[in-house]
Amino acid sequence: MIYQGIPVLGISAWSGTGKTTLLTQAIPLLCDAGLHLGIIKHTHHSFDIDIPGKDSYRLRKAGAEQVIAASRHRIAHIREIGRDQAEPSLDDALATLHTDTLDLILVEGYKHSPIPKIEVFRASLKKPLLCIQDPQIFAIATDVLDFSARDIDVLDINNVSAFADYVIRWAQNARAAHAA
Repeated sequence: MIYQGIPVLGISAWSGTGKTTLLTQAIPLLCDAGLHLGIIKHTHHSFDIDIPGKDSYRLRKAGAEQVIAASRHRIAHIREIGRDQAEPSLDDALATLHTDTLDLILVEGYKHSPIPKIEVFRASLKKPLLCIQDPQIFAIATDVLDFSARDIDVLDINNVSAFADYVIRWAQNARAAHAA
């Protein structure tokens, strides 16, 4: 998937598989390679990124549906989703990104969205493979190195450098295919 000229790549797995761990290890390598990344993280749990007692928190708790906290170093947009509103889709999340400087958007979660994905799989968790049912999964980062469940690229989940190189090549190819 290309969004506003930027490749979008999903990192898909069951909860507890290590998606965030793999990404936090790979992101510095991707940034060192010159990529500017946007990350969309989907969660099924309620969360609050604001700090109780801070002005932005107090304004939101007073009833503001949206609060933007901005400084020289970052900007955060906090939007409350009402109980009568649908959960934001991947398209909703993509639309909130400021894409002017991005080279690649990585999506952690939204595993049922129709975007190209790399599955993260650990045999010890005894969860079913997503790639069997999801044709959008074109590679798997796993600790099962004799993987043969489907004809897709197999990456060693413990070789973060090779994973990052694979993502870089994928992004370059996706961008080139889009430009053609």
